[in-house]
Amino acid sequence: MWKNKNKSTYQQMLALVFLVTLSSLVSADEWELAEHIVADIQLPDIPDKTYRITDYGAKPGADARAAILEAIKVASGSGGGKVVIPKGKWLSNGPVVLQSRIALHLEEGATLLFSRKPEHYLPVVKTRWEGTELFSYSPLVYASNVEDVAITGKGTIDGNRNSEFKGWHPLQSKDMDRLRRMGAEGVPVEERIFAEGTYLRPPLVQFFRARRVLLEDYTALNSPFWVNHLVYTEDATVKGIRVDSHFPNNDGIDIESSKNVLVENSWFRTGDDSVVIKSGRDLDGRSIGIPSERIVVRHNDMGGEDGIALGSEMSGGIRQVFFSDNVLRQGESAFRFKSNLDRGGLVETIRLRNLRVESFKNLFWFQLNYPGELGGFFPSTYRDIVFENIEVEKVGTFLEVHAPSAAPLQDVLFKDITVDQVKIPMVIENAVNLKFYAVKLGSQRIDGVLSWHGTEKKEMTR
Repeated sequence: MWKNKNKSTYQQMLALVFLVTLSSLVSADEWELAEHIVADIQLPDIPDKTYRITDYGAKPGADARAAILEAIKVASGSGGGKVVIPKGKWLSNGPVVLQSRIALHLEEGATLLFSRKPEHYLPVVKTRWEGTELFSYSPLVYASNVEDVAITGKGTIDGNRNSEFKGWHPLQSKDMDRLRRMGAEGVPVEERIFAEGTYLRPPLVQFFRARRVLLEDYTALNSPFWVNHLVYTEDATVKGIRVDSHFPNNDGIDIESSKNVLVENSWFRTGDDSVVIKSGRDLDGRSIGIPSERIVVRHNDMGGEDGIALGSEMSGGIRQVFFSDNVLRQGESAFRFKSNLDRGGLVETIRLRNLRVESFKNLFWFQLNYPGELGGFFPSTYRDIVFENIEVEKVGTFLEVHAPSAAPLQDVLFKDITVDQVKIPMVIENAVNLKFYAVKLGSQRIDGVLSWHGTEKKEMTR
């Protein structure tokens, strides 16, 4: 049995009651929904015509951007096709902008190397930065208001390890705060211009308002910011990509305000989250109101600082997300769900099963009460989450929850979870109806229900 460090509050905190019915709480129909989501996702329709950039003037050792854009222009004008980056290293002194019915194909042995100079990514374009819309430096590969678009092939997209963007992380605070205030105050997007003299880094790849997208097989290196970013995207398939990028904020893939998305058979080694689901920030995200929903993430190898994350930008809501059969290697938190008191938004119907975890400081971490920067009047709600059939080698803390009293974490089931080594079982601050069935922490087994209301953090040890 667990022992509370503060015995006088032990009975108030924990009521573990054996419930044999918990074993039937996860319906097979929910996972059938995941299969239906995958079956419903549409692939892009791109003509089987080839346009090699060398036919449009690209030469090794020189800036190939004009040739790449010309090949895209000609292909688009002819109804679409595959623009091929052949084997070799090809420099682009500025963004590659994709159009509808275009596949950018990187042949095996090809590297698309982007310029290190930020001025090459101006003029500004409409984008979303940490959940707030603005006009800023262009993503290195950018597609806006497009349909039927792909990036394929076993080549490499390289943001440049010597990029000057790398030095912008410690300089961004002033611009980051200004953008957040603009979003919170409802400043028109057209007035949120962050151009020369500002320090908000762009992502490596971004699709902004896109339908029918395929990202397949390529390797992504040295992103200035988030690596692969899907914004307002519907029907996206991501499979077989490799991300090896370790700059600050290098999430492997950010799925933001997007619907019908599959991420599978991919490999992530990142400086931040491997796979993260988002939906906008604060008033800006709530006003746009586009959730992330109907997402399946399966059969991936995740080696980020955090493995799987939701938030913290989730003001538009997140629902019907399924993670299965993934391996999480090592880092800070295997499962990290985040929010703050300005966000608002509802996260629900999240399912995770058949996962293998190696070594993390935290296994399950819910940080839902980050202090609000703009008043703190919009706590988020996280509820209806199931973790099932998870094998874990070693963690520091099994479960840590910090939620506001006005919006406690609700209705989470932990089922058939085995942890070989754990130092701290639980740290709980405001949670309701946490259910455990066949949870094994070392030699101990937990079956029952836990609820705790209170502002004082409670910690349990064996």
